Amino acid sequence: MHKVAIGIDIGGTYIKSGLVGSSGQIWERRSTPTEAGSGKNDLLAKIARIVHGYERTAAKLHLDLAGIGIGTAGYVNLQGVVGSATGNLPGWQGTSIRDELQGSVSLPIFVDNDVNAVALGELWLGAGRNRDDFICLALGTGVGGCLITGGKPYRGRNGYAGAYGHQTIAVGGHPCTCGQKGCWEQYASVTALKRMAAEMADGAEWSRSPEDVFAAARNGVAKAVEIVDRYAENIAIGTANLIHHFNPTAIVIGGAITAQGDFLFERIRNHVRRLTLHGFADEPELPIMPAELGHMAGMIGAAKLVWMQS
Repeated sequence: MHKVAIGIDIGGTYIKSGLVGSSGQIWERRSTPTEAGSGKNDLLAKIARIVHGYERTAAKLHLDLAGIGIGTAGYVNLQGVVGSATGNLPGWQGTSIRDELQGSVSLPIFVDNDVNAVALGELWLGAGRNRDDFICLALGTGVGGCLITGGKPYRGRNGYAGAYGHQTIAVGGHPCTCGQKGCWEQYASVTALKRMAAEMADGAEWSRSPEDVFAAARNGVAKAVEIVDRYAENIAIGTANLIHHFNPTAIVIGGAITAQGDFLFERIRNHVRRLTLHGFADEPELPIMPAELGHMAGMIGAAKLVWMQS
């Protein structure tokens, strides 16, 4: 009988889940609207229903369930409690996910931050495979990160390591949702790219979405090219800081924006080389590469939490 883990990636919009074997085989996967506005208790009940659905599927397919791994938005401490969460998941802060689900499900549960789960997925089956040490960045509504060292996420003093989006790169800069000003995520997130386009494009039709901005830049629209290059430089500034801090063997960058491939990544690499001290990102060149698992990375990495305990 094949052993499988349930991987669950809780985002503000969707919960991505699946059955993942110990060798990485995906037996089934689903995407379920989070509907976070309904509150914490409804969200926990929805997760329990997802688990029960996979229990039925596993029974039909004669699969042996080993446990549940959960990656969640928010900062998760070493006890699996959400110590800090954004308004995308109302009431989620302070939730002990494992303890509050344990009354509804009987399988062992392992919980971590969503970007740690993404990094574990990329380490296991994606761009970070065959590497024991790298930095994984996730560019989305905000900016998150994870340092993989010795084949595991570095979690820090109480589990909150990886809040790279809240390093200050512009003193007195744009206000951040965290209450500070000039945080990196206000310059390198997809949200920041949208703001830049709104500010710099004078209402041009191509400025309505990040995809349209990149399409215009590829077509040689000068202002769009300027926006893309400035955005790449913003990504490179924080990345260069991390390279100087950690001297990593590779940088893996995830998020929908990475679909732009080398059109974006070559700009990031060029700016990083310019912003780092000799030897940190060149000779030999430090790999800065897109993640490979796309929207499945967090679900796959969440399942890996289970296999790391077996």
